[in-house]
Amino acid sequence: MDKEELIELKHKTAEQLKQIDVGKYGLDETDERLPIYLNECIGNPTRHNLYELLSVKRFFDFLNKFEFRTGKVREFVTLFEYLKFSGTKGSTRINATPVQVFQFANIKGFYYPGTDKKVINDALLFVPRKFGKTTEVAAFMVDDLLFGDTNSQAFAGANSYEQAQILFGELKNVLKRLDKKLKRFKINREKITHLGVNRTSFARCLASDASKLDGLNASLGIYDELSQATSFALKNVIDSSMGARENPLSMAITTASDKRDSPFVDLLNYYKSILRGENENDNIFAHIFEPDVDDEEGDVNTWYKVQPHLGVTVFEDFYHRKWLIAQSNGDEMKEFRNKLLNVFTKNEIKEWINPAKIEELTYKHTGLNGARCVVAVDLSVCDDFSAVTYLFHLPERYRSGIYCPFHSITEYFIPEEVVNKHPNRELYKKWIADGHLRTIKGSVIDYEWLANDILEHPYVIKGLGYDPYKSKDFLKIFVAMGKEAFLYPIKQTYGEFTSYVESMEIAVHNNQMTFDPNPITAYCFGNAVIDEDRLENRKPIKENPNDKIDGAITNIMGFWMMNNIKTN
Repeated sequence: MDKEELIELKHKTAEQLKQIDVGKYGLDETDERLPIYLNECIGNPTRHNLYELLSVKRFFDFLNKFEFRTGKVREFVTLFEYLKFSGTKGSTRINATPVQVFQFANIKGFYYPGTDKKVINDALLFVPRKFGKTTEVAAFMVDDLLFGDTNSQAFAGANSYEQAQILFGELKNVLKRLDKKLKRFKINREKITHLGVNRTSFARCLASDASKLDGLNASLGIYDELSQATSFALKNVIDSSMGARENPLSMAITTASDKRDSPFVDLLNYYKSILRGENENDNIFAHIFEPDVDDEEGDVNTWYKVQPHLGVTVFEDFYHRKWLIAQSNGDEMKEFRNKLLNVFTKNEIKEWINPAKIEELTYKHTGLNGARCVVAVDLSVCDDFSAVTYLFHLPERYRSGIYCPFHSITEYFIPEEVVNKHPNRELYKKWIADGHLRTIKGSVIDYEWLANDILEHPYVIKGLGYDPYKSKDFLKIFVAMGKEAFLYPIKQTYGEFTSYVESMEIAVHNNQMTFDPNPITAYCFGNAVIDEDRLENRKPIKENPNDKIDGAITNIMGFWMMNNIKTN
C-alpha cells in the first residue's frame, strides 16, 4: 500500500473502532487494565500507529469468533506479577502495564470453541529498545517450565551466544529468586531442568549451527532480536519440531535494525498484511510499534506512539537527549531510528557539498561597510570552536556574467585554554597562527565578549538566528542590551532545515554565492554529509562524532533568516 492508502486505512480503522462498545464485553473481569488500554487506543487514535489499531480491531474480531478464557489470562498476569525481575534497584516485582495485559490476553486467552486448543501459536512483539522485553519473555519461559506440558521444552534463541545469554541469564535469576535453595530446578550455563516428580521439562539457550540440532520437541521458542538474523535456520529448526504439541508457541520479540534485506523484513511485511486483511491467518498475534508514514521523527507525539512504555520503563528526556545527539551524527541517527523509533534503516548518508566547490567560490569582498545582513550563530558548550556567519544579500551583484546575490563571511572562535588539550590542536594552532580561528580568553566561550564583537561589525544586522537549545545564556546578553526584537530561534530539525538546505545547494551549484576566504569553512562543508528522515526532509550532519560542521550549519541558518525576516 502507498502512503495515501495507509493514511486512509488508519482513518477508516479509527472510525470502525469508535463504533465498538467496549463495556459490553465485560473485559474488566479479566483485568481492569485491559479495557483501559482498548479505550485509550479507541479514544486517542493519533497516539497509536496504524498497526497497533489494527491489532485492537483484530482482538474484538476474535472476541466475536473464538472462546475467550478470562481465567487463563488472569493466571498468567498473576504469575508475571509474582516473579521478581532484575531492576535498577535490585530484584523487584513488576506490575503489568495495560499494553502488556493486552499482549497476554491475545496470546493466552483465545481458544477454539469447545476445545483446549489455543488459537495463537505464533506471536510477534515488534517494540523499541527499553520496552522491557526481557522480563516479558522470561515470564513466558517460566510459565512453560512450571505449567506447560510435563515434558515441555523451551528454547531461547538468538543471533549470538552472548545475546542468548542475556535472556537466559534473566531466566536463571528469576528462578533462583523463586527457588532459593534450588530444590525444584537444576541450573547450568545453557540448560535449566525442572526436578519435579513426573516432570521432565527444561529450558535451553541456543545460538549455534542449526544443522547440528536434532531430536527437538519444542513447546516454546523465543527468538530475541530476530530482525538482525541473516538466516531463519535456527528458528525454522525449532518451529518445525513443534508438530507434536497441542499448544506450542513461537514468539519473536525484536527491535528494528539496519538489515533491510534480512528475512525478518519479509516476515514483518507478512504480519502487516494479515493485520490489513490482505492475508488470513488466525494463529498469528502481532503487536507492532512504529511511526505512521506521515510522522516526524523529532515529534514527541511520535515517540509516545512508538514507545508504549514511555514514562514507565524509559523517560521522555532520554528520548529528547538521544534525539539532540542524533541530529549531528550519522551513526547516532541510525541508532536512534533503529532502536528508539523502531524503523529499519540503511546507510543513505551521502556527500553534500564538496569542499573544493567552497574553495572555488572563495572571494574577498570589500566595501561591505553599512551593508545589510543577517547573522547566524552555532555555539560550542566549552571545548571546541563556535561559528558566526554574516550572510549578505546583494541584489545587483554579478560575477563573470552570472547573477551572484549572496556573500557569506563566517568567523570562528575558540577558548584559548582548550586549544592545547584538543585532539585537533595542531590543526587549530595553524588556523590560529594564520588568523582564521580567533581565540577568546578563558576555558569557555565568553558570551558577552562574543555578543559585543558581533555588534561591533560595521554592518546593518537585521536579525540574529540561534539554536534555542544551546543559546540560553548567550541570549540573556542581547536581551540585557535591548536587542531582543532581532533574535530568531531556529529549530535544528530536519523539517525546519530542508527547504533552506535546498536554497543553499541551488545558490552554491549555480555559482550564485561566494564565501569569504577561510579554510575552516571548506573544512566544515567537507565534514557535512546529507541525511534524510522518513519524510524525505534533508539536513547535513556529521558522519563521525569528532567532525566539525558548524560553518555549514550557520550558513544554512543564514538562508533561513533570509527567507523568514525582512532584510531591506
